[in-house]
Amino acid sequence: MSKIGKQPIEIPAEVEVLIKDDLVSVNGSKGKLELRIAPKIKLAIKDKKIIVSRLGEDKQAKANQGTTRQLIANMIKGVKESWVKVLEIQGTGYRATLSGKNLVLSLGFSHPVEIIPPEGIEFQVEKNEIKVIGADKALVGEETAKIRKIRPPDVYKGKGIRYLGEVIKLKPGKAAKTIMAGGAPA
Repeated sequence: MSKIGKQPIEIPAEVEVLIKDDLVSVNGSKGKLELRIAPKIKLAIKDKKIIVSRLGEDKQAKANQGTTRQLIANMIKGVKESWVKVLEIQGTGYRATLSGKNLVLSLGFSHPVEIIPPEGIEFQVEKNEIKVIGADKALVGEETAKIRKIRPPDVYKGKGIRYLGEVIKLKPGKAAKTIMAGGAPA
């Protein structure tokens, strides 16, 4: 029995939801999103609420009920207020700038890295922070992960791109670093 799947989804006044066959379309001020519904899942709108129910009692139908409900709730939140993920850049000389809509990263490579945002994604840069903004939660998370993968945090110095608030456990360097070049301890 899915506890999440049974919860109704509130439809805000500024969001429009259309259900046609196995396709749900959510339209709001921040964009329009669509989702194809899995078989054995039924949607109904009653009193400005979406009710997700299942047509079977098999394990897959039960799993799909909760997943579908949460995906629709995420779509509604995304078209109403947008999803935002924040990355922070740490390291001397590492910086991010915007060139039109494109994100340009200087991360110690021999060349700057330019990232072209996919449709529905917007970048904002403030000091050492990069904000990835969009209506589709999965697309925002995927684009954020791609940016982080360009220069993940170094485990020795902590330099690189990390999620805001992410804690990196630094490894200790070699013990030989504490000894001076002449062989005498520091």
